[in-house]
Parts: sequence; C-alpha cells; structure tokens
Amino acid sequence: MAKVISLVNQKGGVGKTTTSINLSAALGKLGKKTLLIDLDPQGNASTGLGINKGDINGKSIYECLTNEIPFKDGIIKTKFSNLSIVPATINLAGVDIELVEKAQENPEYRMNEQLKLCIETVRNKYDYIIIDCPPSLGLLTTNALVGSDAVIIPVQCEFFALEGIAQLLNTIIITRTRLNPNLEIEGVLLTMLDPRTNLGLQVVEDIRKYFGDKTFNTIIPRLIRLVEAPSHGEPINEYDPANRATEAYNNLAKEVIERDGTK
Repeated sequence: MAKVISLVNQKGGVGKTTTSINLSAALGKLGKKTLLIDLDPQGNASTGLGINKGDINGKSIYECLTNEIPFKDGIIKTKFSNLSIVPATINLAGVDIELVEKAQENPEYRMNEQLKLCIETVRNKYDYIIIDCPPSLGLLTTNALVGSDAVIIPVQCEFFALEGIAQLLNTIIITRTRLNPNLEIEGVLLTMLDPRTNLGLQVVEDIRKYFGDKTFNTIIPRLIRLVEAPSHGEPINEYDPANRATEAYNNLAKEVIERDGTK
C-alpha cells in the first residue's frame, strides 16, 4: 500500500517541482515503485521527466479528475527505474471551476476528494505516490492534501523563507480537522542553499529552531546542474550521477524511507 506524499508550498520558486522529480527518481533507484502525480497546470514535472505534452492525447491528470478516463489510463511509465507519472497539461488550469460546478449540480459530489478517489484505485500497486502541487492553496492543493498521508514543505534558504508558512500550516490544520484526520507533516526540506552566504546559513538555523525534528537533515544545495537537468528531460541522478545534488536527493529518499520505518 503506497505512502502518499504531497509537496506543498504556496510560494513559487522554492523547489517543489525539482524535489518532486528528484525525490521520486531517487526512491525509484532505491527499488521503491513510485508514481509521480503532476498537479500543477504548468506541467513542469512532466516536462522534467521527458514527457512530450503533445503526445499525451487526452490522458492527463485533468481527464482523470473530471472522470473522462480511469486513473490507470493516465499513468505513463517513464524510462527511469521504477518511476511512472500522471502528467499535467494547461487544461488543468480550469479544473477548479468544473469541480465547483459539479458540486453545485449534485450536493453529494465530493469536489475535495476527486484525487483521493483516483489514487485509491491504484494505491496497492506502488510503494510511494508523490504529488507535485501548484503554487497556491486552491482546490487542487486541497485535493492533494485530502488524498495524502503526509506533506513535505520545501523552504528556500533565502530572505522571507518563513513568509506564508503560517498560512500553509493553518490550511494543513483545517484539512486535518475537517477532511483528512490522518494527514501529517512528513518534514520541512531546506532547498537552494548557498553555503557561501551568511543569510542562507542563518535561515537554516531559524528553520531548524522553528520546526525542530520535523526538519530533514538533508539540505538541497543551489547548483547549476540541478537547474539544467529538467531541460534535458532527466532527473539529476541520470543527468549527472556524480553531482552533489544527486547525493542530496538520494539522502532525502533514504530519510523518507527511514521516517516511515520509525512511525
């Protein structure tokens, strides 16, 4: 039975998609059968794993959420070890309105649970299901939180790192209270660290003081090769196996697996 983990932060540019791609790929390399769900209308996680959106032909997460196709038909096996993906296209940008309209037409329609219902149909086929959320706290992110067991919060090692975190934590608490009592914070992940700056190191200290043992030991460095990899349609462990970022995401994957073992 898969552990379902959402990558959530309403701020853009904090490393959600980069982490979604590379954590999924690292879990796959460690022998864990992994499914990545691209829930961002920009579809960057799909592109970052070499998916040509022109070849999707109506089989994306949008069609799954609107019940046009079974969820299993939206899954694409990638060329990377133990890794599959449900891709996203720009069609996903308008799905919020469609889900709300369906809920207005039918009071029994559960617009917050459509992704959960999709996931349940394949959950026993994977070890991990990773969800790349959009940079907002709208209906798509709510669907992800309702369908997840846990949340990873990527936080950039830069000024204003904690800006908006209180709002995100409040959203998680509300979701847990009203919709998903089993939702946990898997951990807070520090990303884009430039160790040459005092500010970056100060942010690391502040985050660890604020979140305590919820902060992952692994810190993702700011590296050019990590930025380049998605443009080649590859995770960093394929694009540059010897890179420090490859080691970092491998360590993160091991931490995720170890945390599951201690719960």
